[in-house]
Amino acid sequence: MKQALLNRLLRYTQIYTTSDPKSNSVPSSPQQWDLLNLLKAEVEAMGLTEIYLDPNGYLFATLPANTDKEIPVLGLIAHVDTSPDFNGENVKPQVIERYEGGDILLKGSGDRLSPQDFPNLNKLIGNTLVTTDGTSLLGADDKSGIAIILSAIEYLQANPQIPHGKIRVGFTTDEEIGRGADHFDVKAFGADVAFTLDGGPLGELQYENFNADAATVTFFGRSVHPGTAKGKIINALERACEFQHRLPPHLTPATSEGREGFIMLHGIEGGIDKAEIHYILRSFSREELATLGGYLTQTMTEMQRIYGENCGKVEIVEQYRNMCEVLDGYPYLIEIAEKVMREQGIEPNLEPIRGGTDGSRLSFMGLPCPNLFTGGENFHGRFEFISVDTMEKAAKVIIGISQKFAEYYFAK
Repeated sequence: MKQALLNRLLRYTQIYTTSDPKSNSVPSSPQQWDLLNLLKAEVEAMGLTEIYLDPNGYLFATLPANTDKEIPVLGLIAHVDTSPDFNGENVKPQVIERYEGGDILLKGSGDRLSPQDFPNLNKLIGNTLVTTDGTSLLGADDKSGIAIILSAIEYLQANPQIPHGKIRVGFTTDEEIGRGADHFDVKAFGADVAFTLDGGPLGELQYENFNADAATVTFFGRSVHPGTAKGKIINALERACEFQHRLPPHLTPATSEGREGFIMLHGIEGGIDKAEIHYILRSFSREELATLGGYLTQTMTEMQRIYGENCGKVEIVEQYRNMCEVLDGYPYLIEIAEKVMREQGIEPNLEPIRGGTDGSRLSFMGLPCPNLFTGGENFHGRFEFISVDTMEKAAKVIIGISQKFAEYYFAK
């Protein structure tokens, strides 16, 4: 299975699938279709049934049950797009067989992936690692999830003595820009419960995630030739910088960890006449999230007192909410996953996700959906890497969960 996982990962990561937050199309970027069409051909060749690639880029397929027991239909979900935060084109993965420890040279950029900076590497000595060459992200987020799901399904097909119920496979688009569940047809997918394969290091089992909002702060200026600008020019960029400077400095990603929330400056664009600041707001509680948004509106109110009511505005939109609000009602999902991991010698790590997955929104749409590890680390950048050995363990956990579902009767 390990070689099949590696082959799939290398094949998928070299397909350009970056999503585009500025696009209104679905999927947001046409290149995502390249991987979707490849995956459709692959699941057809595997002999899966009920295969459907819909016009919005959602690919569904079924591994039929091999038991007559009435058990929940299990869904397995991953996303095809990669983050627009870093270059995702012309990915050139590097394979390090039996990692011996120490620095790894990223041959395209000359950077070094070092355990001094990323200590988890010390836990992976002897593993097969896949890294970037330093010029792009890797895309293990979440192409490793796709590879893990299909390799686990392939294993179940080859070992019919392992009982399992009906398993639905779902591949989504645009997760990285918060739109992965926008057009997901939960009824058509037909699963009772699901897991996303979109986590990080070995043992991650996540049923809590950030509450998330996005904010756009807009300032309006007046452009005048700088040579005759005295008393006339209003520089929107300067006011945007002032706004950022007025925010509490202790509420940033660089100063937060664990269950602490943050306000992240995500981008500034525009010019003298008009400037926009983009923020993401994250917290594990709805109350703190509202407080973070309040810092933005209060700061704008302060600036409006100085520069006038029409100097700018704040707009805050909901992105996703903490899935534990739903998953608390499905404790058996976590109990089964924990039991399978421990039986396989893996210590479950139930730390909450300092981020989100498609599962967070799908849970609120009626599909309870915790998140499982894949083995990837340092997502969204040139230091991204993954352990193929951990991918294999993730696939075995899926196989174990599928079997556990078939060993017990659950009333739907």
